[in-house]
Amino acid sequence: MKKNTLGSLIWLRMMRFTHESNNLSNEFLKQFDLTTAQFDVLLQISIFEPITQSELAEKVTVTQGGISRMLTRLEQEQLIARHQDWKTKFISLTPKGNEKLNNAFEAQLAFQSSFFDETLTKEEQKILYKLISRVQKSSEQRSK
Repeated sequence: MKKNTLGSLIWLRMMRFTHESNNLSNEFLKQFDLTTAQFDVLLQISIFEPITQSELAEKVTVTQGGISRMLTRLEQEQLIARHQDWKTKFISLTPKGNEKLNNAFEAQLAFQSSFFDETLTKEEQKILYKLISRVQKSSEQRSK
């Protein structure tokens, strides 16, 4: 097996951080009766509503099948509503969904920010943000 490149080591480290962060977030969000994926879906709906299921699936890290099951569950819990407009179904948050997201949002934001605030200086955070943004934009260019 060949030695890892610096790029592959960075990618592995980012993947491990993302995995661990999601695990910790899932545990943290239990107090709000949410998973990380549900939080992300509710947040994306709140930002882009009304949104179609396919548009939503492009914005979150859940598969098409997974998003369908999750939306069914969120609809059963009365957190979202689906509205048909001719052939297209649009998804919006219900007042109950808005309230649940609002209750969790500030706490989740502070929880996620703490990983960086407790480890990196403000200047290091700015540099990291700039570098990650550049890598993300490059990856988005490749997918077009």
